[in-house]
Amino acid sequence: MQKFNRYTALLFAIAGGLAVANVYYAQPLLNRIGNDLDIPSRSLGVIVTVTQTGYALGLLLLLPLGDLFNRRKLIATQLLLAAAALATAASAPAKLPFLGGIATVGLLAVVTQTLVAYAATLAAPEERGRVVGLVTSGVVLGILLARTVSGAIADIAGWRAVYFFSATLMLLTAGTLYRVLPVNDPQKANANYPQLLLSVFRLFLEEPVLRVRAIIAFFIFAAFSVLWSSLVLPLSAPPYSFSSSAIGMFGLIGVAGALGAARAGRLADQGHGQRTTGVALALLLVSWLPLGFAPHSLAALIAGIVLLDLAIQAVHVTNQSMLYTIRPESRNRMVAGYMLFYSIGSGFGSIAATTVYAYAGWTAVCLLGAALSATGLLFWATTLPRKIHAQKSNTFTLQHQK
Repeated sequence: MQKFNRYTALLFAIAGGLAVANVYYAQPLLNRIGNDLDIPSRSLGVIVTVTQTGYALGLLLLLPLGDLFNRRKLIATQLLLAAAALATAASAPAKLPFLGGIATVGLLAVVTQTLVAYAATLAAPEERGRVVGLVTSGVVLGILLARTVSGAIADIAGWRAVYFFSATLMLLTAGTLYRVLPVNDPQKANANYPQLLLSVFRLFLEEPVLRVRAIIAFFIFAAFSVLWSSLVLPLSAPPYSFSSSAIGMFGLIGVAGALGAARAGRLADQGHGQRTTGVALALLLVSWLPLGFAPHSLAALIAGIVLLDLAIQAVHVTNQSMLYTIRPESRNRMVAGYMLFYSIGSGFGSIAATTVYAYAGWTAVCLLGAALSATGLLFWATTLPRKIHAQKSNTFTLQHQK
């Protein structure tokens, strides 16, 4: 790798994990936050949805800036602003100020994707998938451990302490990265900001790989959010009646997903991206079978979580690795377009899951997750023949030209 050793990759992974954790701290705390701020249980999903909406806006409005400005300064600035937003959410006296603060937290959490894209830029081409997998593993650990950390802190010092704690981490991370990141930033786009935003949509028209992988991202992260946004509800109710910290511990089960993420990147480097995607989407669909027995069996719940997180992160890393092989000067915008569908899927899954649970219970939530997973698998299967046909046509054309 050029300008990029294993220790730098590890720092990127840690920073990305800490930043993305801000989006997920609330999930095991929904009941506590709702009770404190007078949000009814049937509307608790709005907390996650507002955060994801802010994240979606950040993907569209902030992430493309990485193709225009110096990423060292951009990353440090966004982390400092994230610290301020977290402090605002932590000190909010009522529902509306909290939702405003948490939406801003989501907006600025896109610094995670700037870090992933920057890592791909600094990595050598033959190791790009591995590096993306390593950094994404840190991001996945941040997503999963966020629930464990927030649950434990909330049981000791209340839910507000979680956000004050994270604000401190953002300040420390900003200072560290500003000292370590390269001063010079390669491959800047020759465009102004409005042109940069318009080019995000133009990339969807010009790049079929982006269109396909973004739609797959919508389905897998909608399924992911269906599980993690609603799981707190049955686990906090009888017969389990777990505490926030106990519920947060279930995030540790999904660490297998982080381990699978790095391996998926290596497979993508070796040209097995499509096969990895198909196998992982099939595992995602299968995972909802044991999850359906979660209210009666913790063993089934654990098995389902492992399968689901492993499948989703394998697809996610594969998606990114395939996207980073095209348009080097547009990596931040490619990620912006792709992750926009990630965020929309997450927000949809969250609000749909808590609503379905309120009216029809856990079995209906699992059916919703299975339906989203099956649709994602079907979409991948129907787009695969066209991709193969296009590859064969390109091969024939090259042979004919020779």
